Amino acid sequence: MQIRRWHAHSSQESLQEDAAAHVLQSAERSIRERGIFRLVLAGGNTPKALYEKLARADAAWHAWEIYFGDERCLPPSHAERNSRMAFESWLSHVPIPENRIHVIPAELGPGEGAARYSEILKDIGEFDLVLLGLGEDGHTASLFPGKTWGDQDAFAVFDAPKPPPERISLSASRLSLSRQVFFLVSGESKKQAVADWRSEKPIPASIIAPPSGADIFIEASLLR
Repeated sequence: MQIRRWHAHSSQESLQEDAAAHVLQSAERSIRERGIFRLVLAGGNTPKALYEKLARADAAWHAWEIYFGDERCLPPSHAERNSRMAFESWLSHVPIPENRIHVIPAELGPGEGAARYSEILKDIGEFDLVLLGLGEDGHTASLFPGKTWGDQDAFAVFDAPKPPPERISLSASRLSLSRQVFFLVSGESKKQAVADWRSEKPIPASIIAPPSGADIFIEASLLR
């Protein structure tokens, strides 16, 4: 059962400001308590705007460790790679050590790339924070409705309904293994997915169930 806390905002700008503040607070607490902040990144336009705010923030970047929730099987320099977006909007502008940024090697193909990333994750316990988006069809990461999802830490996706069809995603159970999970949701095209989510329909986003619950930063218009 997914525990949800809805944070409604009157504008995308307000949503991004609040989400950025919560990410930085999570980082400060994790570093104070454990000396490290393990963060999983999402792709998409709403997370990108958040990353642009983080690029201007002051933080103990040396103690941040970055992972990715999913990736498209494209060359590393391709414009649609989540990792490229994250570097261009944020990671290239702050001094997080290179060896603490763990990009999914999706250019190796879904099978090999997923196996390599599962190997990276096998000795990592709980993440401190997982960031996720919401698709128009209710998908999150590369967990699409009507598809079979792997239960490995990272699994291969061969038939995604959105291009490209080949991807790599962390599993729902691995995304749920986190002290905190933040969903970032904006855009009128998400309204039906949000309605389905709130009415307890089994969309993929609803199965991410960390013990502490999920915080959903959302435009207020999507809740009406």
